[in-house]
Amino acid sequence: MLPLRHDSSQGWTDASWCVATTRGQPPVRVPLAANDQLRPLSISGDVGAWESIGGTPRFELGLEALDRPVGAGWYVLQGTLEMLGDGIALPSVCVSHGERSALDEAEWVLPETDRFGRIRMLLLFLDDVASLRFSPGMGAMRFRMEGFSLRRVSRFRALHTMLGGPRGASSTGRAGRMQEWIRAVRCRGLKHATDELYAGYRGRMWPRGMDPYAVWVRKYDPPRHAVRDARSDRTLDGGSGGTPRISVLLCIHESRGRHLRRCLDSLLEQSWRLWELCAVVDATADPDASRVLAEYAARDPRIRSVARSAADPAADPREQALAAARGDYVALLDQNDEWHALALQRVVAALADDPDVAVVYADEDRVDAAGHRREPEFKPDWNLDLLRARNYIGRFVVVRGSVLREAGGFRSGFDDGADHDMILRCCERVRPRQIRHLPEILCHVHATDEPAYARHDHPGGVGSVRAVEDHLERIGITARVGVDGLPAGHCRVRWPLPRPVPAVSIIIPTRNHAGLLRRCVESILQRSTYPHFELVVVDNRSDDRGALRYLAALARREHVKVLRYDKPFNFSAINNWAVRQSSGALLALVNNDIEVITPDWMEEMAGFAVRPDTGAVGAMLYYPCNAIQHAGMVLGIGGVAGHVYAGKPRGYDGDHGRARVAQNLSAVTGACLMVRRELFDAAGGLDERLPVEFNDVDFCLRLRELGYRNTWTPFAELYHHESASRAIEDDAARRLRATGVAWMLDRWRHVLRDDPAYNPNLSLQGLDCEPAFPPRERK
Repeated sequence: MLPLRHDSSQGWTDASWCVATTRGQPPVRVPLAANDQLRPLSISGDVGAWESIGGTPRFELGLEALDRPVGAGWYVLQGTLEMLGDGIALPSVCVSHGERSALDEAEWVLPETDRFGRIRMLLLFLDDVASLRFSPGMGAMRFRMEGFSLRRVSRFRALHTMLGGPRGASSTGRAGRMQEWIRAVRCRGLKHATDELYAGYRGRMWPRGMDPYAVWVRKYDPPRHAVRDARSDRTLDGGSGGTPRISVLLCIHESRGRHLRRCLDSLLEQSWRLWELCAVVDATADPDASRVLAEYAARDPRIRSVARSAADPAADPREQALAAARGDYVALLDQNDEWHALALQRVVAALADDPDVAVVYADEDRVDAAGHRREPEFKPDWNLDLLRARNYIGRFVVVRGSVLREAGGFRSGFDDGADHDMILRCCERVRPRQIRHLPEILCHVHATDEPAYARHDHPGGVGSVRAVEDHLERIGITARVGVDGLPAGHCRVRWPLPRPVPAVSIIIPTRNHAGLLRRCVESILQRSTYPHFELVVVDNRSDDRGALRYLAALARREHVKVLRYDKPFNFSAINNWAVRQSSGALLALVNNDIEVITPDWMEEMAGFAVRPDTGAVGAMLYYPCNAIQHAGMVLGIGGVAGHVYAGKPRGYDGDHGRARVAQNLSAVTGACLMVRRELFDAAGGLDERLPVEFNDVDFCLRLRELGYRNTWTPFAELYHHESASRAIEDDAARRLRATGVAWMLDRWRHVLRDDPAYNPNLSLQGLDCEPAFPPRERK
């Protein structure tokens, strides 16, 4: 860091910020330190003038000058930032938390300045801030910075700002936002409604003309110097030790010349040089395609044209390309795709890291007609149930040649599901640890107007259904596969149940709240179609007369058992004790504020739960207003785990359709969870040191540690009347939660920020799968 000059004639405006950590208290001047990308300018009349020489310039605030930490809460950041000439003004604030914090580093991209150069933004710090950095922009620039302050504000002031217009001021949109917020409070509770309001506010504060992904690309995409550095590495020219060779297969059909040229140019620009292209021109291709391919083949001998076989015109043309391939690994290239210049090098690095890897895939995005990158698909690590639901592996995939050939290569008859069929067959032949995901955007697809998640296969998805049916038949499972109104290319697998069906013990802890319990119990008894279950209602010291009368009546009903648990509330202990009093082979942990929607919810969950490789199974839960409450949990959101898509409307697609299909997740909520009794016992039940929160997350992680895949399905739908049963959090509840967070960090810190079902380029600061600022590094 560079020391900053202190000009006594001009004051401290260029060398400090004003920080007020307590409302109503005078601010403290906090000195700044600049990194080696910045240097002060001595320009007459320009107080606080600076020059960036490139890279990522930033200032660090000397928070040690404060008499107390910058604590969790609402703050308003404001100041003046003026560009002195050319340069990219993209200011941001980045905070880090202490070592004991559950939260990851967070960066806020600030709004553009007004006509006077002023910036103003509301920030929410979820934990104490250990360090705070400010970046004025990117690359070489000159700018003037003065009058910056960070002041703590009340919750009321924060609410007033969030309900305001695009810059937090009063506007005609305030009334609409107020009404929507009040409706959200009634439906989902104060905390969730305010979280959603803040997410909307942050969305309105993005610089005009820029979306979050455009900013993310500018800040974090592999820079050009990384490509130059890679090309300067002499080991990449195919010389001594320069292996493996990668055969790239390309089928050209219905080609647009400009896209084909971009595709071939991106291959020629690869920093890894040991590749060959085996290209087949299909009969449907534009006549100019062969001339373009011949032109590129003349320029580079690694490009070969493979003749289309006339013996079997129905065969996949890539089968001929595969027959001609001489590489150790095979990569698939589409004529409408461009690869990042580091794409093959990243693959080779993964293979060098683990030579046993047999399948490599990476993230991708779309390029629109104007050349703008959009719709990033940040994929999860290996996720078998998601692959059975859609070909999430996508466009950029590299497979060991021997595995692809042993699997049968490319088969005809699958039309829009040909790639889905191929990748399923290959993945059947390898172990999960041999499948490597690279969480980087290495492929750019020239987009159409269809949603990205629907474009891996053509509309209809019939080929994918056939591919999944064949896959299940090969592994000896008879299951029904259908589209069921899903987006194109998506499937639903209805897993079979053994005959007779296993008994399900539904465990429902309760205390008072007779109305909630009655709704829960009656919906299960009257709507459920599962033929063999018992209801185990555990009363934990109810003293309400109405509740006691209803419990007494329940005890006399068939298939219902009412137990009395006369100890202080401990959700884990209550469930563990009740499980020992139950008899079902399958256990369903259900909150007393759950209400059944789909009658076959137990059939759906049990179909997954009886599979030998499956751990816990979770359901789709909605608030009473039909907004999503639980569509699976992501580790690290909120520090420990959070519910993605919470607050989104019923039927919301989610990130590339993921809210509509079954998939493997690290954790599901204990509000409605099913598991085999043998696994519940093997994992030791719920940990009674977690009496209220996180016991479900901990339980799911212990199942995963035992080698089981936790699964979430959107086809078991229930209401969760959570806001009706949850009181406003008091100090005792906050202390209890803090204790639970600390306990989870001690036990699971190594996995909480690296969820394999959630890409490290996706944010842990919200619930909507937005780009992460900054991305997390894989451990």
